[in-house]
Amino acid sequence: MANTTVRGAVQIHGANPQFLVEKIIRTRIWESNFWKEHCFALTAETLIDKAIELKYIGGVYGNQRPTEFISLLLKLLQIQPEKEILVEYLLVDEFKYLRALAAMYIRMTFRPVEVFELLEPLLKDYRKLRVRSMAGYTLTYMDEFVDQLLTEERVCDIILPRLTKRDVLEETEGLAPRSSALLKAMEDSGSEDEGQARERKRRSDSRTSSRSRSRSSSRVSGAGSGPVPFKVTFKRELSNGFSGKVSIP
Repeated sequence: MANTTVRGAVQIHGANPQFLVEKIIRTRIWESNFWKEHCFALTAETLIDKAIELKYIGGVYGNQRPTEFISLLLKLLQIQPEKEILVEYLLVDEFKYLRALAAMYIRMTFRPVEVFELLEPLLKDYRKLRVRSMAGYTLTYMDEFVDQLLTEERVCDIILPRLTKRDVLEETEGLAPRSSALLKAMEDSGSEDEGQARERKRRSDSRTSSRSRSRSSSRVSGAGSGPVPFKVTFKRELSNGFSGKVSIP
């Protein structure tokens, strides 16, 4: 049947992967025209073309109609692509809605440690995303969407599986501590300021040393070529026999 999970699919959180989507939403997706016309016989490769055409993310809108985004999410849960393929989806920077779709699937199906390792780098992606919901269209950003996946219980009208807290994973699973972009920027700025201070001090010391050498040279040269002091001139006049006026230099 077109709605049956692929044979040999691995259970996710102890259940059929498609059951991660609530039954009422899952049924509406199966009954939608988009599912019947565009999701039939999709594979991990052909699904990329449909994901590239997405114009917004979201769960249901209007009269509880499912979006194309959540329909493709259910299709991924049905065909269960290999992890390597999902990671490739995530790394495609050019198509932001394909990345958002992969991030949602990874959050629902991957191990908690893998979720943090794969999704946290996307917090540096600040591109805009359109969201379609019961309230109409709104705007969000990729980093905000990923933050919702990591912190909230329901996203795009889907109840997300429980996610172990990060500090617990750091202690029990060896998850590397999260690096703060703000702290790194402050450290880089501090290092740069310290380097500039050392350079200014070096230049100041160099100028001071240069002026000192210049003054010493001036005193030495002035001692041999300056005017003869008055006392010396006066003594010379007396020794030669003083007559007339004495000119003071």
